[in-house]
Amino acid sequence: MDIRIQGIAKTYGQSPALHGVDLDIRSGELIGLLGPSGSGKTTLLRIIAGLESPTSGKIFFGQDDASTRTVQERRVGFVFQHYALFRHMTVADNVAYGLAVRPRRERPSRAEIARRVAELLDLVQLGSFGGRFPGQLSGGQRQRVALARALAVEPKVLLLDEPFGALDAKVRKDLRRWLREIHDKTGHTTVFVTHDQDEALELSDRIAVLDKGRIDQLGVPDDIYDHPASPFVFGFIGESSRVPAVVADGRVLVDGTPLGFDAAGLPDGPATLFVRPHDVALAEAGHGTLNGIAVAQRRAGATRRIEVAVGAQHTVIEADLPAARQGEIGKPIGLRLLGGSVFAVSGAVRHFRTAPSADAVVVRPSVFGRAG
Repeated sequence: MDIRIQGIAKTYGQSPALHGVDLDIRSGELIGLLGPSGSGKTTLLRIIAGLESPTSGKIFFGQDDASTRTVQERRVGFVFQHYALFRHMTVADNVAYGLAVRPRRERPSRAEIARRVAELLDLVQLGSFGGRFPGQLSGGQRQRVALARALAVEPKVLLLDEPFGALDAKVRKDLRRWLREIHDKTGHTTVFVTHDQDEALELSDRIAVLDKGRIDQLGVPDDIYDHPASPFVFGFIGESSRVPAVVADGRVLVDGTPLGFDAAGLPDGPATLFVRPHDVALAEAGHGTLNGIAVAQRRAGATRRIEVAVGAQHTVIEADLPAARQGEIGKPIGLRLLGGSVFAVSGAVRHFRTAPSADAVVVRPSVFGRAG
């Protein structure tokens, strides 16, 4: 089922939540709505579902204008962050609920409902849990039940609002992988809301990054991560350091030091450089090297994260080192930037990538947590 979102705006009193959002969602696509709190992502999801009415604009399901249709008529499956299961009902009855309350002429037989429930519980790997109550399940298991209940009504569209937000990190990671597998098996058009960048990068076919009620960038995870369209997207997606810079004659300078990569096409003047820790290498001082003092370091998984203050403004740039390397605090350190993005005041952007020099100490994560 294709979804076409056309000029959707939403205002609460004098406060605009969405500003004329346009978005085409392809049939069978899993698309993530990603953004900080207050960006409008949940409001957009609820408008798609029919739980909120837009101030202006339309929603199309295929060729059908769904803007005036009720939630029931839209046939959406909705999964909330906090499960919303009926505690007094068994798992099987929770999954069956949407079918059991249909008007008599549309309601399947008891045998068909039982068959459908058993099929879905097997799909979510809870085949033997039908007789239990929600209070007897873990958080991850309850969220699986919630998804099975949403799928039971054979929705045209599956909508998920921060589906793993109430779970701990390990369970979230396991369920992300599982949800992607379920999506690939069922082929539902799926829209999910999250503020977790790793979640969006790992799960989504495409990501719509929202900020202040507008879509700042729409693209596949690799484009969103590697070619951010704005300073907001770069700063929001993944970890990064923000460095004041100047563009002059096709070069980028930080505190007067040319960085050694081409900035052709960017206008001369102030700019902002964004760089990720895994794209910063330690190197001997030389041409294109930023020199600074190590001011802090901490363990970050398989690597050690070091903070280096550079330039007269003591701008902090973070870099990843081998975990075994310690004792750098207070020492002079040279940094070579291997990649990043430069944003001019005009909004023009130049992404760059260079090869490390022979003296550079480079640490690359084995897993970046993004899907292609």
